[in-house]
This record gives sequence, structure tokens and C-alpha cells, in this order.
Amino acid sequence: MSQNHSTAGRSMSATAYTVKKLVFSAMGIALAMVTSYIKIWEMPMGGSVTLLSMLFICLIGYWFGPKFGIVTGIAYGILQFIIDPYMLSIPQVLFDYPFAFGALGLSGFFCDRKYGLQLGYITGVLGRFLFSTLSGVIFFAAYAPEGMNPWVYSALYQGSYLGAEGIITLILISLPPVVKALNTVKIQTRD
Repeated sequence: MSQNHSTAGRSMSATAYTVKKLVFSAMGIALAMVTSYIKIWEMPMGGSVTLLSMLFICLIGYWFGPKFGIVTGIAYGILQFIIDPYMLSIPQVLFDYPFAFGALGLSGFFCDRKYGLQLGYITGVLGRFLFSTLSGVIFFAAYAPEGMNPWVYSALYQGSYLGAEGIITLILISLPPVVKALNTVKIQTRD
């Protein structure tokens, strides 16, 4: 009888933990969505520096690991496409939405390392940069100025807004009070 109670207790605890992850993931998506509309700077052909929108997806990876981070990023990318679609082809949609935003969840690979949030955030943003740059080269090379290599053009274009938001966010998440607050939340998510 006691073995059944301990198994049931573990099952209830695992279920509660999974529900907590889902709730935090949904909140991360909601916060990322809201902050994606607070634009500090907008690029002429898509992309913008927002008020920390990528951070909320990276936090899910940092708190719960890469699996939840990547799935949350993919869900966010699909929501971005539903809300503000731009479609040339199915492959372009995949690169620009679920792949690019899903890459933010790569932050989860650093969840248990010193400076894990900063390293994870950089990795997530670089992943998004990679997919956005590939999309630019494959699907939007015609927009490169005449005589300019599409790889260079796409990397400069994507890097300008992703890099600017990345630097702003890295400065913020490196401030001691912010580090302490985010680590406190991380500890509470483990309970």
C-alpha cells in the first residue's frame, strides 16, 4: 500500500511540475508577444529592436531546459506568423518563424552553467540570427544592393536589429539585481 502511495505522490508531483512548466511557458509566450509590439527601432523590410521580446523565450529554456525552450520558441514563432504573416513559400515560413524563434530555446543547453542565462541568451540569439540570415540569402537575395554579396547583406541586415536588441538585453540581464531576481524565479520553478 505504501509503495502505491509513493508512486502516486511522485506522479502527482511530476504532473504539477509539468503544469507549472506549461503555465510559465504560456506566460513567456504572452510576454514575448506583448513586448514584440513595443518597438524601439523598426527595420524597413521586417525585423525590429523590441523591448526584450527574445528574452522571455530564452528564459523558458534557461529555467526548464532545451526541450521546453525550443518547443516554446516554435509555438511563439507559429503565433507570430498567425498574427503578422509574411509568406513567400512554406520553406521561407519555416525558416522565418518556427525555426528562427525555436532557436531561442537553445538557451536551455546552458541552464545549469555559471553565467548560463547570458551564454544561453547569446546562443539563442545566434541561432535565430543563423536562420534569419539563411532565409535572407535563400529567399530575399534579390533585395541585396547590386554588387553586394547576399550573405554579407543578409548578415548585416539581420545582425543590425538582432545585435542591438541582444546587447541591450545582455546589459540588463547582467545587472546584479536582475540576475538575483531571475535566479530566484528559477529556484521557485524547480519546487
